[in-house]
Amino acid sequence: MSGVEPLAAAGAAEPVAPAPEPDDARYPRHWEADVVASDGGVVHLRPIRPSDSDALVEFHARLSSRTRYLRYFGPYPQIPPKDLQRFTAVDHHDHVAFVAMLGHEIIAVGRYIRLDESLSAEVAFVVRDDHQGRGLGSILLEHLAAAARENGLRRFEAEVLAENHQMVRVFREAGYQVSREFAEGVLHLEFDIDPTERSLAVRDAREQRAEARGVHNALHPRSIAVIGASNDPTKIGHAVLANLLRANFTGPVFPVHPEARSVSGVRAYRSVTEVPDEVDLAVVAIPAAGVDEVMDSCLAKGVKALLVLSSGFADAGPAGVLAQRRLVEEARSHGMRVIGPNALGLVNTAPEIQLNATLAPDPPGRGRVGFFCQSGALGIAILAGLRARGLGLSTFVSAGNRADLSGNDLLQYWQTDPATDVVLLYLETFGNPRKFARLARRLARRKPVVAVKSGRFAAQLPSFGTRGQPVDEASVQALFEQAGVIRVQTLPQLFDTAQLLAYQPLPAGPRVAVVGNSSALGVLVTDALLDEGLFPAGPPVDVGTAASPEEFAEAVTNAVHSEDADALIAVFVPPVATPGADYARALRVAVDGTGKPVLSTFLAVEGVPAELAVVGPDGQPGRGSVPSYPSPERAVASLARVLRYARWRDAPAGEYVRPDGIRAEDARRLVDGLFADAGEPMPLGDQDGAALLACYGIEVTPFRLVDSAAAARAAAEELGYPVALKGVGERWQGPELIGVRLDLGSPDAVDTAYRDLVSVTGRPELYVQRMAPKGQSCVLEVLDDPSFGSLLSFGLSGIATELLGDRAHRVIPLSTADAHELIRTPRAAPLLTGYGGGAPADLAALEELALRVSCLAEDLPELRALRLTPVLAAPKTASVIAARIVLGQPPTWQDTGPRRLA
Repeated sequence: MSGVEPLAAAGAAEPVAPAPEPDDARYPRHWEADVVASDGGVVHLRPIRPSDSDALVEFHARLSSRTRYLRYFGPYPQIPPKDLQRFTAVDHHDHVAFVAMLGHEIIAVGRYIRLDESLSAEVAFVVRDDHQGRGLGSILLEHLAAAARENGLRRFEAEVLAENHQMVRVFREAGYQVSREFAEGVLHLEFDIDPTERSLAVRDAREQRAEARGVHNALHPRSIAVIGASNDPTKIGHAVLANLLRANFTGPVFPVHPEARSVSGVRAYRSVTEVPDEVDLAVVAIPAAGVDEVMDSCLAKGVKALLVLSSGFADAGPAGVLAQRRLVEEARSHGMRVIGPNALGLVNTAPEIQLNATLAPDPPGRGRVGFFCQSGALGIAILAGLRARGLGLSTFVSAGNRADLSGNDLLQYWQTDPATDVVLLYLETFGNPRKFARLARRLARRKPVVAVKSGRFAAQLPSFGTRGQPVDEASVQALFEQAGVIRVQTLPQLFDTAQLLAYQPLPAGPRVAVVGNSSALGVLVTDALLDEGLFPAGPPVDVGTAASPEEFAEAVTNAVHSEDADALIAVFVPPVATPGADYARALRVAVDGTGKPVLSTFLAVEGVPAELAVVGPDGQPGRGSVPSYPSPERAVASLARVLRYARWRDAPAGEYVRPDGIRAEDARRLVDGLFADAGEPMPLGDQDGAALLACYGIEVTPFRLVDSAAAARAAAEELGYPVALKGVGERWQGPELIGVRLDLGSPDAVDTAYRDLVSVTGRPELYVQRMAPKGQSCVLEVLDDPSFGSLLSFGLSGIATELLGDRAHRVIPLSTADAHELIRTPRAAPLLTGYGGGAPADLAALEELALRVSCLAEDLPELRALRLTPVLAAPKTASVIAARIVLGQPPTWQDTGPRRLA
């Protein structure tokens, strides 16, 4: 893959300064990135350095003559010293070059160079022959474009031989609008490098395929080495090897032990480097202190993935954090993914794999549920709970400290995994919550995602030991609601919900038929339905204690086929001395193929008893099985959760739009001018805040700052009566309006109000502001969550709202559907639609205001807080009366720009 060398192009500039080394302040260290290639392996991308000269010569020597010809339009057998100096001495501004590294070897190079004084640059890259086809050209193009945009460039050009089909395809499939001209066998390509909807979609699709492939490599190994395998049954190396063998893993397993000739009857090797075959997955079960030495042998062997069961890393304090970081850096630099450390392990029940690389001896059988768990300690209990419920697994990953492979990677994998229908998550902390929201929302449109998030009250308990920053509960709830994730509070609730999703269809509505043999049970179910916002489809049907299985089945059939019912709950306790198996079988047969979800509280059994199971070819319960719950309340709660998810999935997904009139570049210049230094958070003055909002089409109702009665009268004349006078500072403009005088319609009224407020505030400076149309007072606020970044909050103004916390939250960026829900979610929102006799507000104007604020917060990561209050929601407009804005250092993580691993 190649293209013409930009330095040879007419009009190309020479490097303007010696290239800085990494310890030079000019070196753009933030451009360095670990990136997953299309085959699931990792490459390290960084700016080129003068010290890369020898590695670049070696790289060039390993290119085939064909690749050199396509790259340089000629043989170019060696790099002359003058060219070598120009290739490696770049200024990281007008001349930028990236190298893709695997270990200490360069495997790809990409560069651009500015053309004259224009906003265009010529771009080219070349990939070593043995690494072509891994998507490295596309990765280089993404990162070069991001660097070019950062340096003020707007357009790329390239000269490519027409026969260089791979290079042409890279540009054509990047998602940009490419113009082409052909002359004398050479294609001249040009395209703008600003992100487009299509280029972002291409980036996300490539990211999904690459990260899914990385997980696939770990879950589908062809061979496994167990480092630390032991004959001592008390060692974890013994347990994981025994479990691999007991599960009948379909590939070879190689115990690694420095002294033993065999472990568990299998020949052992002193080092992984002595294993005669390739090793795809290395399971590390030795003390943390010895992992560095093991890493060296795994790197030398070319292991694709590393599963580290050992503890003693980030879970053991600051020294462990450094050891964990070193472990991941070494692994990634050689293309390897890491699961763990402190992990429980991996399970893949596919018959062609049969992998149980965990410490759990009896995982659940084969099924269609994928499970990601952070906690190794809880992992065994979780697997036991799944097994007890009869819930079969497709795959299971316990990632422990999540040093590398995370829940986000698993979401990418399960999106396209044909063996997984339901995804379950047990989360303790979020790595990149913005990315989680994006991936979970996309996955949940196809497959239900159910999650337990522990540490709900960690933010209130500073001494409570959780890894990572405690996350505000409102942020977590907003994220899950937007992403369509079914949130539950406990593991039993997780299993309850999963067994309904795994075996039954989604409900079409809230009407639930109830059939049982006890009036008391029917009443309990009805109460539970109404508590959860569901509706009984008629009175509960009581067949009586003397009914036969056939009579029970007939009642079930009539109820479930009723047009008034969207679901059925069967509650049945057999009479004394009467076996219940016949009734259970009758229930299962009666509801077969109805297309409506059916739940039961049969015999108070938890899970899927054999009589209610539709057994698949492997003997496990399959689709159509009827789940049973210990109590009616748990059955109804599970149905209610699944109905909310079904409604979310059926609702329009919304679009990410940018309202007209946004001047993002003007806003960028304004923020750069105001917040040039990397200092403390800086509140903006009222004039600067209004100017920034104006860049996003948000107008603050016009105001003037005055310091005398005469100036107040002049300002009122200029703005137009009626006006308001307000004290300067938040304390005077709070809900009590101590320092505010409204509806001043004459110069005399302004004089009186001015004297009054000066006596109250003790200072002559006051604001004069034009009165906005009267409406319901609201608050729109951007909150800075330490883990999530920007969160948008909306609620009606007032002490009661503050006291009750009646606010809706959404994670930025907002779609049109998010904005619609944000405005309508607070419990007091009916006041905006005329409840109590008031005039209905312009909800569309509020939605547009929320979208504009979302764009502002998304474009400017320096925006750490913004509060618009009050916002007057009138029948024909939404007026912003006051704004408070704080700028600060942007968050360290981002989910924008080119692909990169955290």
